[in-house]
Amino acid sequence: MTQQLTYFAQIDENNVVIDVHVVTAEFMAANPERYPGTWIETFYNSPGKTYAGIDYVWDGTDFQPPITENNNE
Repeated sequence: MTQQLTYFAQIDENNVVIDVHVVTAEFMAANPERYPGTWIETFYNSPGKTYAGIDYVWDGTDFQPPITENNNE
């Protein structure tokens, strides 16, 4: 039985994404020492979901793109 690879984003204390890994949920659960902190599943090519990148912000429901000077005008 093949386990499905899943995308997980690690967020800091301000809910900002600081890392993204592709692993199975089972591997992550079995190796908590390798994945300290808070990790949230993120989705690639899923309608209605935003794929988290570095500096994206978790709002409790979905990931929001980082605010930059260009999109803050």
